[in-house]
Amino acid sequence: MLSLDENSRVAVIGAGPAGTFFSYFLFAMAERMGLEVQLDIFESRDFTNPGPTGCNMCGGIISESLVQTLATEGINLPSTVIQRGIDSYVLHMDVGSVKIETPLQEKRIGAVHRGAGPRGNQETQWDSFDGFLLELARDKGANLVSGRVEEIRWEDGRPAVKVRGSEPSVYDLLVVAVGVNTPTLKLFQDLDIKYVPPETTKTFICEYALGRETIEDYLGSSMHTYLLKIPRLEFAAMIPKGEYATVCMLGKKIDKQLVQSFLNSPEVKRCLPSDWDYRQEVCRCMPKINIKGSTQPFGDRLIFVGDCGISRLYKDGIGAAYKTAKAAATTAIFTGISEEALKQRFWPACKKLERDNRIGKWIFSSVGLIQSFPFARRAILRMVSKEQQNKGAPQRMSTSLWDLFTGSAPYREILLRMAHPFFLSRLIWNIMIELWPFRSRKRTRRSHEDE
Repeated sequence: MLSLDENSRVAVIGAGPAGTFFSYFLFAMAERMGLEVQLDIFESRDFTNPGPTGCNMCGGIISESLVQTLATEGINLPSTVIQRGIDSYVLHMDVGSVKIETPLQEKRIGAVHRGAGPRGNQETQWDSFDGFLLELARDKGANLVSGRVEEIRWEDGRPAVKVRGSEPSVYDLLVVAVGVNTPTLKLFQDLDIKYVPPETTKTFICEYALGRETIEDYLGSSMHTYLLKIPRLEFAAMIPKGEYATVCMLGKKIDKQLVQSFLNSPEVKRCLPSDWDYRQEVCRCMPKINIKGSTQPFGDRLIFVGDCGISRLYKDGIGAAYKTAKAAATTAIFTGISEEALKQRFWPACKKLERDNRIGKWIFSSVGLIQSFPFARRAILRMVSKEQQNKGAPQRMSTSLWDLFTGSAPYREILLRMAHPFFLSRLIWNIMIELWPFRSRKRTRRSHEDE
């Protein structure tokens, strides 16, 4: 069985979280085994540059569960990386808004910039999240090779990597940790491997320079989420970060018309100054995201981790990168680097994520169905409002929505919570209240009086 030996050479393409997590854990585990390895990280981006050249196209939310997990691994995110601690979510619907406080009353959700911030960013007090992780890997012993990989081939059964302007280098193990938006994945099309790229969908991300005072006055330390009845829109959020606000949208076939419909909606405009213009963004992109993982993200001496392999549906992509990268490093050190070894130990971690993603698709479909009925939206708003007013009561709906928005819990755990008889009975009770004829007449009479 293939394995890493003394002074084995490892190549990692991509210095995003998946690549740097893998490098960090490979060195940590190799040190535990008394094994010396050489590792090169190939990256064309410079995370110290603001704008597209240093950005990994991500909303930049770190869930509180991941913050805790990283702390147990000895990875403590410094205050220079966390632009703002998120202590609450504000859920906006056409029937009203409600603030959902963090269940544990602690500011542990982090809003970060993956690079050095949006185009034109002049803030020097904040550091790149990806840059921070890269420095951790370099401190462990990783060597950074700056440049774009232009060729990958096999030489005597080993992978060889060629960077523009240099000769190819041969390695014992190749770890691919690139995103689904990079042309690097095309380099594997002509290789005789079983890898099939993930299925993807398009998202929308843009940055607005609102200023620190405006952010504080209008958005505060809350992430604002939107469940609106706009065709093709599944989910949207506005995230405060230092001087900037990041808008993220998920949906089907996102285009200019859908983006304008959302940004011009009353629910969005109520969160911002009256003179705000959605056309004044400083940076925008429409990246693809992984919605169904690769069918086999591994082979002899070859592993795909992060977005190019298996990720988490819609949420917590950084957490998925951590899980798959650590599983890959554990397998490489303790089990082997053959296809058989990776199938035995690395693949189960990937399949666990994919099974959970299937549950997540069902949950989001159910949420979409609920969004179609005004009485159901009012019932959810009523249920969450009652829970937030009475902190001593079970926070079943609030916690479910919190975990759904943050990615702090597996979709399976969220589904089990939502299937609890008490949760279902309370939801049905609130729906019945909203459907009660007297309430409907009272609501109609009140609207007439307002007119």
